[in-house]
Amino acid sequence: MHFAISIPQRVPDGTFDPAKLRDYLTRAESLGFHSAWTQEMVLGSAPALAPLELMTFAAACTQRLRLGCAVFVSPLHNPVHLAKSISTLDQLSRGRIEVGFATGGGGRMFSAFEVDQALLVARFTEGLRLMKACWTEPRITFSGRFWQLDGASQEPKPFQKPYPPLWIGGQHPSAVRRALRYGNGFFGAGSSTTAQFAQQVHVLRAALAEAKQDPSTFPIAKRVYIAIDDNVTRAQERVDAALRQIYGSSGLTAVAVYGPPSACKCQEESEPSATAKLSQLLAIQTIIILRPVFADSGESESSHLPSSEYGYDGPTDLRVRLSFAHCQKPASIEQRRDLR
Repeated sequence: MHFAISIPQRVPDGTFDPAKLRDYLTRAESLGFHSAWTQEMVLGSAPALAPLELMTFAAACTQRLRLGCAVFVSPLHNPVHLAKSISTLDQLSRGRIEVGFATGGGGRMFSAFEVDQALLVARFTEGLRLMKACWTEPRITFSGRFWQLDGASQEPKPFQKPYPPLWIGGQHPSAVRRALRYGNGFFGAGSSTTAQFAQQVHVLRAALAEAKQDPSTFPIAKRVYIAIDDNVTRAQERVDAALRQIYGSSGLTAVAVYGPPSACKCQEESEPSATAKLSQLLAIQTIIILRPVFADSGESESSHLPSSEYGYDGPTDLRVRLSFAHCQKPASIEQRRDLR
């Protein structure tokens, strides 16, 4: 299992501090995180920075850390432009980019993007095919329903061959199966509960078995919202406020972990069988993405660096201290060595 962390994106107008974000990223890299991830939010009340530009900044601040977006709602994009931007960033980072795509769902203002909601899946699959053509073919001839090219070329190709790892996100069983057809990994939604995620993994494993593909070759990732705070009530309130701003509704605290380190464990104690099942389903290559949440309207997320205040020594130690991934007792010293 790998641990990743979210790149702070919530920056109220005029508060961006390049030095703080640079410190956050270099500290995350020094602590041994596998990767750092962004999200896409084009419209909304939350002051969220755009993912591609933020990943570009992060690439310039780091040497080893892999960088990703989970996810781009790709039907809202022109695939030729998006393919070019991703290729460029993969070259600038010397091959450290991971890319997540999803169809998106209800609640978006599709009219702002001149997109018919009824055609999301069709645009999604065709757009992915076109991006892959841009990344791999010297001359691109493409006759699609939405986009057509005749002998076009796009250079340079991505640094990674044939292209960066593609993660497909979603919750519906059809979206989960789509991940196997079009991607290199599955990305579970941060808003899904442990039980829902376990069911999604079950659907994915069934599809892998039907395709006779080794599950260990198809990684799985999950975003986990966290709020470390000695005051449990305040932490819960912060989680609820932050998730309400992200998803537009309250009552999602069950998907997060919050409180002091001694109490930061899986909150879904009402579903022990689901969390036990999750610990069995997680693949060796699974990535757990930590997404710290802070709800004070005037503060930038980059103000909250991974801190030694709680005795935090890096992602391996976090797995032991919080034990959120498997809701298990802290590992022994020998087990900790095995995790490294």
